[in-house]
Amino acid sequence: MQALIDLAPVAAFFVAYSMAGIYIATAVLMVAMLLLLLVDLLRLKRIPPMHLLSAGLVFVLGGATLILRDVRFLKWKPTIFLWLVAVMAIISVWFSATPLAQRLLQPIVARSETLPRALWLRLNWIWVGFYALLGALNLWIAYHRSERDWVHFKFFGLTVAFVLFSMAQAAWLASRPEVRAAEAP
Repeated sequence: MQALIDLAPVAAFFVAYSMAGIYIATAVLMVAMLLLLLVDLLRLKRIPPMHLLSAGLVFVLGGATLILRDVRFLKWKPTIFLWLVAVMAIISVWFSATPLAQRLLQPIVARSETLPRALWLRLNWIWVGFYALLGALNLWIAYHRSERDWVHFKFFGLTVAFVLFSMAQAAWLASRPEVRAAEAP
């Protein structure tokens, strides 16, 4: 359910773009992000930091896109978000007892508390590489492909990349001997 809620603003953006173009889609995305934050408050009684970061970027860069009539601002949003996550993952290694990957994945992976810190650190560095490369790919597509191609990449490409990355992580974590040993009777 949460995954569908998380995808709703991007889906609304994609549909609005298909029907009315980039500027209407940008406004729809901004409204959808505001609604996502309200849903978070109603369901969770808090706003997850990643939603707050993403919404802030959408409001600032989407606003710049609409005011200046320059879609480049909106096209930068995924890259800035992805690179900020990569930077937060790097910083979490040195300034937190728990790497970002562990903080975000441990609540959803059964028995993951049995995994050693070294494994979480390795996964965290994989996150850094994944988010950095995906951010760079977004920029490349934004500047070397058509607006339509970029919108399709934003909706389909990023969504598929995140789903496959998440599934691979979950499968890898579940296959770890430490997790399987903790599940044994």
